[in-house]
Amino acid sequence: MSDVLVLGSTGTTGSRVVRGLEAAGVRPRAATRNPVRPGQIRFDWDEPATYGPALDGVSAVYLIAPVAADPRPLVEEFLKHAPDVRVVLLSSSAVDERTPVVGGLPGLVRRQPGWAVLRPSWFMQNFLPGHPVGDSARAGRIVTATGDARVAFVDAGDIASVAVRALLDSEPHNTDHLITGPRALSYGEAAEIVGEQLGHPVVHAPVSTSEYQHFLVRDGLPESYAEMLALLDEAIRGGAEDRVTDTVERVTGRPARDFRTFAKEEIR
Repeated sequence: MSDVLVLGSTGTTGSRVVRGLEAAGVRPRAATRNPVRPGQIRFDWDEPATYGPALDGVSAVYLIAPVAADPRPLVEEFLKHAPDVRVVLLSSSAVDERTPVVGGLPGLVRRQPGWAVLRPSWFMQNFLPGHPVGDSARAGRIVTATGDARVAFVDAGDIASVAVRALLDSEPHNTDHLITGPRALSYGEAAEIVGEQLGHPVVHAPVSTSEYQHFLVRDGLPESYAEMLALLDEAIRGGAEDRVTDTVERVTGRPARDFRTFAKEEIR
């Protein structure tokens, strides 16, 4: 099989996709701005001249859109270099066609001869250090605007496993995959589980949408980004993420990782 190009190859899901492809005996072509290791290739969304060389000879692409005010023109230009390539796009369970900025990206990918759109719920890895939720947990208090609503947190490794199958299966999936963990938890329930592993109490402090937006701005986020995150929490409070799918098991043949298992193995 030809190489598979992995964009965002050093990120949370991309790095796991690279390892999954290697385990399947397929050579990943790991895209990065500054390649330093064998198997890496230079790619920069801001330099269209890197698109063609990165795509040359590949059969499929794991696509993570660029962080930009409007990523659609960049993705559209990129896909012009890949008319016959299967594309697996990482999107989100919170995104649909009406979502500003990123809502149009799945439509671009669906024009490809083979495609899949991954729509995972919130990552379990958000509770690790380096993410605001994880850092807050270590301080003993997680603030959200989700109330007591539930989220079926999903492990990034499970997302990557679905991606690998969508990239490699003989027949393209040509569908959206809504990906969740095996059970939905409130942030209060998740905080209790995380606290057990950290060895100190962690509480969930629910606030209003506007209060949460102000909280994020005080924490250093731009106003527009804080507003978007606060509205996502508001959607969760309304039940948008209180759902469980069998996608991981159906696509990969094994059960999705449970949040308590994740916490026991990774929370320190």
